[in-house]
Amino acid sequence: MPKSIIVPEGTHKPIAPFSPGTLADGVVYVSGTLPFDKNNDVVHIGDAGAQTRHVLETIKSVIETAGGTMDDVTMNHIFLTDWANYQAVNAVYAEYFPGDKPARFCIQCGLVKPDALIEIATIAHIR
Repeated sequence: MPKSIIVPEGTHKPIAPFSPGTLADGVVYVSGTLPFDKNNDVVHIGDAGAQTRHVLETIKSVIETAGGTMDDVTMNHIFLTDWANYQAVNAVYAEYFPGDKPARFCIQCGLVKPDALIEIATIAHIR
C-alpha cells in the first residue's frame, strides 16, 4: 500500500523524526500535535483553551492538505498534563466537532515541553 507524507505549507520542522501526517489507503494519520509555533516554542502558555484551538487548527491543516475535512475525523487521542484543564479543552473541542463526534480517549501525562498543556493525535478517513 503506497503512502504519502503530508506536510502543510508553512509547517514548522518537527522536533523529532516524524512527519505531520501520513495518508495511506484513504486514511490520514496525524502525528501527536502540540501547541508549537514555527520555532517549536509553546504558544498560549497557561491557556488550555487557546492551546487546544491552536492544536486543532494545526490538525485541520494536515487533514485539509490530504484532501479531507474535520468531518472525516474518526478518532482522537488526547493527552493532558492536568485534569483541571479538561473542561476548557472540551469547550474548544466541541466547536470543531459540532455534529457526530469522533471516538476518542483522553489521558493525563507529561508532555515533551513543560509549558504544553495538551497534545492530540488524530485519525481521519477521507471520503
